[in-house]
Amino acid sequence: MIVASRKKKENIAEYLLYMWQIEDIIRACRCDIDVIEKQVVAGYTNLSPEELKAVKEWYESLAEMMRSEGVSEKGHLQINKNVIIDLSDLHARLLKSTREPFYNAAFFKTLPYIVELRTKSGAETVGELETCFNALYGVLMLRLQKKEISEETQAAVKQISHFLSILSEKYKQDRAGELEL
Repeated sequence: MIVASRKKKENIAEYLLYMWQIEDIIRACRCDIDVIEKQVVAGYTNLSPEELKAVKEWYESLAEMMRSEGVSEKGHLQINKNVIIDLSDLHARLLKSTREPFYNAAFFKTLPYIVELRTKSGAETVGELETCFNALYGVLMLRLQKKEISEETQAAVKQISHFLSILSEKYKQDRAGELEL
């Protein structure tokens, strides 16, 4: 909760990947708050009792949302889908802007990787940004499992990460009212 709040303010891409990871943690605990409390919340040893209560309530509310939205086994919460929607809207505005040639260049340098990932995954209906996030999350999971990552995938992830870091910075500027398109 505290980490999520900080990430949302500082880097929206990191926030979204973090929230996808939280969704998976909740799934691993079968959306059961007792299991979440024992397996996850108990690990927050540096928090006060009030903070621990808030963390437990946060996980409990997310687990309830996952059950009610039907994403207990797969998929993403609407709050996380909304982040993708917001980023996609900003992405479209940035591409249309004549004031953002650097952003456009970064996107068009990333586009071949997006096309290749879509082709390999068969997820033609998934948007460009979601394809990028799926790739980064997939590599994160491979790293956590200590699995080998090909050089081609590493190159793609490096470019996608660079592109999403630019988008995240533009998102931060937009939210602060500092982005002029």
